[in-house]
Amino acid sequence: MIERERQAELDRILHRVTAENKIDLEATEFFVRTAVLALGGRILQEVMDRWGVEGTAEPVPCSCGQPMTSEGFRPKTIRTILGQVTVRRRLYRCGHCGALRFPADPALDIEGTSFSPACRHMMTRAGSQSPFAEAAADLQFYAHVTVSPKDVERVAETMGREMDNWMQRHASHARMLDGQGKTPPNLPEPIDILYVSYDGTGTPMRRSELTRTKSKTPGQPARTHEAKLGCVFTQTTVDDQGRPIRDPASTTYVGAIEDSTDFGYRIFGEAIRRGMRKARLVVILMDGAAYNKSIAAEHFPHAILIIDLYHAREHLDALAKLLLPESRRPAILEQWKRLLDQGQIETLLAAVRTHLPRSGRRRQTALKGLRYFIENTPYMRYAEFRKQGLFVGSGVIEAGCKTLIGKRLKQSGMFWTDRGANAILAARCCHRSGRAEQFWEDRAA
Repeated sequence: MIERERQAELDRILHRVTAENKIDLEATEFFVRTAVLALGGRILQEVMDRWGVEGTAEPVPCSCGQPMTSEGFRPKTIRTILGQVTVRRRLYRCGHCGALRFPADPALDIEGTSFSPACRHMMTRAGSQSPFAEAAADLQFYAHVTVSPKDVERVAETMGREMDNWMQRHASHARMLDGQGKTPPNLPEPIDILYVSYDGTGTPMRRSELTRTKSKTPGQPARTHEAKLGCVFTQTTVDDQGRPIRDPASTTYVGAIEDSTDFGYRIFGEAIRRGMRKARLVVILMDGAAYNKSIAAEHFPHAILIIDLYHAREHLDALAKLLLPESRRPAILEQWKRLLDQGQIETLLAAVRTHLPRSGRRRQTALKGLRYFIENTPYMRYAEFRKQGLFVGSGVIEAGCKTLIGKRLKQSGMFWTDRGANAILAARCCHRSGRAEQFWEDRAA
């Protein structure tokens, strides 16, 4: 039936070209693509048929230690990027414990799924980039792969969790080598400056995920969990004006909704994997949050710490709004920002103190704001950092929070579970870090 319809469509196209000297090129392109995919599907089926009958029914070992024997072939239909194919695999049974095994399933990477590896690769990428319904529509239009939004969701989240486990294994291996005084193999030589930056942003959660979450706003229910994101990148040179230049394609990301202790080990493992021990300088770029400094103190005690200049400016803006009359605010704030940009924090503090009220709530609020600068003074020597050719702003991680987390996880109407959000975030980090192809190659190996 399908072949007759395809032949009829081809005859219609050829007739119009011959009789009317016209061609609907778009329709012809899609028709030819469909035909080519169908041909590819037949070839793939033939390969599977030939592969399935080859080999002997040798006994295989069971997990209980006893041999398993073959009970013949069983078919399994899977969806591939070339259409559906049927795989014939040997079924083995253990006469001792009754366990069943299809050794071909893990060999083909189709265990527990009805989608081929290439199909799951496409679904994972699409589902991590776009809402699941949109991803399913894109897969149909771009690749002629017909799947439901729920299919995309299940596959993308399953593979996202596997990507997270894979990245965590690599990080754990790097930390193990580090504990032995070794460095991970195949690192670039040399590493001049290695940056580690991390931040977080609220991610909308389902109500069921928030029962034990304390709201940051008194009197209001909690609505989000903080997704933490970290990045590692390198710098080798500066431009002709002495401004730092990030090395192309050097940025890798890790992220999760988890506590700061676990995240500290996550970002530390990524820094070690990237060759932190071989870098001439290690720089931590962060805001002044207490948990950020705790991570730096525990895992990066010898690094140069830099408080993001733009976060510092936001704190200064808040002080100006609190202390300065609106008419004089722009001119005085400009002077304060100049002192901040030059890293003259002691002079800045003295200037701000001249505007403190003698008493009252406004004074207490202002003193609390000043503590931010007092506690972070050593990490705000921006003029000195610039002389060293270092970045003083955390633009990379700020952009990462917007693109990797916000663009996918914070769209209107979205509410996540921790499990689902972490899976999609892991997949996005893996793809954005340029590691997805290696992940799939390792699975095939």
